[in-house]
Amino acid sequence: MKLDGVPSRTIWLEPDGWSVGIIDQTLLPHKLVRPALKTVEDAARAIKTMQVRGAPLIGVAAAYGVALAMRADASDASLDHAIAFLGEQRPTAVNLRWALEDLRATLGPLAPSVRAASAYARAAALADDDIETCRKIGVNGLALIQEIARRKGGRPVNVLTHCNAGWLACVDWGTATSPIYHAHDAGIPVHVWVDETRPRNQGAALTAFELLQHGVAHSLIADNAGGHFMQHGDVDLVIVGTDRVTANGDVANKIGTYLKALAAHDTGVPFYVALPYSTIDWRTGKGCDIPIEERSADEVLSVQGRLPDGSVGSVLISAEGTHARNPAFDVTPARLVTGFITERGICAASGEGLLSLYPEKTSAAA
Repeated sequence: MKLDGVPSRTIWLEPDGWSVGIIDQTLLPHKLVRPALKTVEDAARAIKTMQVRGAPLIGVAAAYGVALAMRADASDASLDHAIAFLGEQRPTAVNLRWALEDLRATLGPLAPSVRAASAYARAAALADDDIETCRKIGVNGLALIQEIARRKGGRPVNVLTHCNAGWLACVDWGTATSPIYHAHDAGIPVHVWVDETRPRNQGAALTAFELLQHGVAHSLIADNAGGHFMQHGDVDLVIVGTDRVTANGDVANKIGTYLKALAAHDTGVPFYVALPYSTIDWRTGKGCDIPIEERSADEVLSVQGRLPDGSVGSVLISAEGTHARNPAFDVTPARLVTGFITERGICAASGEGLLSLYPEKTSAAA
């Protein structure tokens, strides 16, 4: 995808060959800052503070965090510490655990002398794999948009999204946005309803930003407006991402996703979830068993934006002393999901549907 017309990734190795460049997503869309991560502590802080966010990108960032740790100290104790430390930063996105387990399996049998080089190589491979996986999600999801476009006879296809499941949440392409980008690049008229996604406003700050950068028509809407547009026939399709899908097809995603699914179900609008294989949690049977991260109440009590002096900062929007709760995710039951868009194809939102695409996981799901 593009930033200022230049194809870009969300994470990369700097010219020194070992420090890790990222986009500080806490400052978008007002400032484009590219800090370098130089220690495992830097990587953990970037994940915790959401400088990098989105389930696929968190996994890749954690892999590079292990590489940074191995560069400093490749002992068994350092490897164990890095994996445990990075794994503590975000509890809901299963990609974090998946990537760290992959690095443990890759590095554990190796001699310490070769662990750093192997960790960097594996992190780079996971980044490349994420790009190809997201590209395939887009190719498979494109068929849904093409069919709607055919029925509409050339009128724009209206897609509603929630949060940011775009290329900023991955290494490139995104999950929920990948079909949209493929449709746009194929010349299909497509328009995106972008939920603002309070309290961190990832839709307003990130999805709208990246769609604007790529030239995709879109409109930013308040979170509670989605159902209204569905009732009036202005939404043809909902595509969201996910931080974890359980073995039975329940979906954990950014808070507010459940309400969009309810509205889509009531109005007959197809509701799809786009996800890579690394987001499927075969060990967890159902959504009620997913740990839901509760973040600082400050995110609800204040809003971040560009201040009159041009700086980026927070503004209090409630009375001092107000109590707030801030669950970061909710769970959408599989029964409300029309289907899953994966790198292997589209399937029903159920355990059976998932296993139809990933038959090798039958024993894990049993």
